Amino acid sequence: MPLTMVDASVVDFAAVFQKFKADSPRKKFLLFLADKDPISSLSWCPDCNVAEPVIYQKLAASADEVAVLRAFVGDRPTWRSPVHPWRVDPLLKIRGVPTLIRWDGDAIAGRLEDYEAHVPRKIDALLE
Repeated sequence: MPLTMVDASVVDFAAVFQKFKADSPRKKFLLFLADKDPISSLSWCPDCNVAEPVIYQKLAASADEVAVLRAFVGDRPTWRSPVHPWRVDPLLKIRGVPTLIRWDGDAIAGRLEDYEAHVPRKIDALLE
């Protein structure tokens, strides 16, 4: 089935997330990533560079329709702030990037933190 992606930043996340939640695909994921360098197209986060292709491959291979909201946390200094909006958000509680969250209904149904977001079998389990 097709994999659709929409992007958001800290600035426009709330509006994009509301629209994303209202869309119809059966399986929805939030993927929190570090910003990419516009010249190299690589993230400042080495873990994101490793995990992203694995995550996209696994989600695209799903038999179900999958939608991904890619939320970019900002540059390194912005992300390192202890008061980054997604670090202090009582629902999201993002502690590291990449973080992959399965969204179901109006709640988090599962998540993979930065240290495990690149593991294919864990992504498969989150897809089930």
